[in-house]
Amino acid sequence: MYVAAALLCSVALSGCSHLHSKPPDKYVYVTAKQAFLVDRVAAVSNRTGEVKNGDKLVVVERARRWVQVRTPDGKIGWIREKETADQETAAQFEDLRVSHLKNPAVGDATVRDEALLHVAPGRETAFFFRLQEGDKLSLVERAMIAKPVAPGTAVAAAAAGDKDAPAVPPAPVMEDWWLVRDAKGDTGWIYSHLIDVDAPDTLTRYAEGQRIVGAYILSHVDDPDSGMVNNGQTVTSIPEYLTVLAPYKAGLPYDFDQVRVFTWNTKKHRYETAFREHNVAGYLPVTLAMKTDPYGKSQDASTPMPAFSYNVLAGDQSIPQSDPQTGLLTPGKTVTKTYRLEGNVCRRILAPGTTGPEEFHPVAEEKKDKSKKGKK
Repeated sequence: MYVAAALLCSVALSGCSHLHSKPPDKYVYVTAKQAFLVDRVAAVSNRTGEVKNGDKLVVVERARRWVQVRTPDGKIGWIREKETADQETAAQFEDLRVSHLKNPAVGDATVRDEALLHVAPGRETAFFFRLQEGDKLSLVERAMIAKPVAPGTAVAAAAAGDKDAPAVPPAPVMEDWWLVRDAKGDTGWIYSHLIDVDAPDTLTRYAEGQRIVGAYILSHVDDPDSGMVNNGQTVTSIPEYLTVLAPYKAGLPYDFDQVRVFTWNTKKHRYETAFREHNVAGYLPVTLAMKTDPYGKSQDASTPMPAFSYNVLAGDQSIPQSDPQTGLLTPGKTVTKTYRLEGNVCRRILAPGTTGPEEFHPVAEEKKDKSKKGKK
């Protein structure tokens, strides 16, 4: 009887142990470029392992400003908490990746120096992935936010007797941020000054003090005598480009204000401007396609040729303001303009007898604003 009771008790205890399942592991992710794990939190310690950016580590224990972790291969050690991101931050980056996975790239860029990907625009926002100099990026969308100002700057200037200190704080200085994807698909926000938009050197010389926002290949021209050399070999197939440009200024309420098409002159072996439009409030993306001209009268009208489309702010709209929370800029009504590259000439695809809707022109608006301020 005693044996039976003991067996019953043993079975009951065994069942209870199954009810108390092991709690799920908690993780942190390495944000440092690389870091060493140590065996103790002390001035003198021994290294137990090495981890790199993006590694997923199991949390074993926590101490003030330190986390004890276990690597996938079983190594255990302590790492500084500031060199890690928690699961919530990692989930936010995963949400960014998934939600923008199918968004088309509006341009390409290269990382200028080692940089961080942030979860939202802003220098103080959470970061995770690290990019290296020369990494290639796809640009997805732009945001603009106010540049951080040191607390009490205006107050300190006034207290110091600065006569030039403004009575009313000036408008904030804006800075641009780009949502980008790297070659691995990691997605996040990066400060615009840390990247260079990809554009061939043969075009940048024609930028005339403007910043090339995007350069897109429309077609190729065969020129055996081009004189263009790449990696020690003469280039015979020369690309012709559509470019969109903007001033070297952050916080603009449009992505570009100028459009130029560069075609190749096979006789003079150089680029020439085939199309140019300026003083527009243009918005990315730019789209490329092969199109016919349903309204054209020439024999080539029904032949598909390289074409491009872009959007500009409509004439009855006012300059849009960015969202103060996200920094994203959403223009109002826009006008889509489509052109076909026919040899060395760009022709707009429009129905006969039409001129297209009225458009907004930034320079005209700036003059209007200055006139209003002068009357005050």
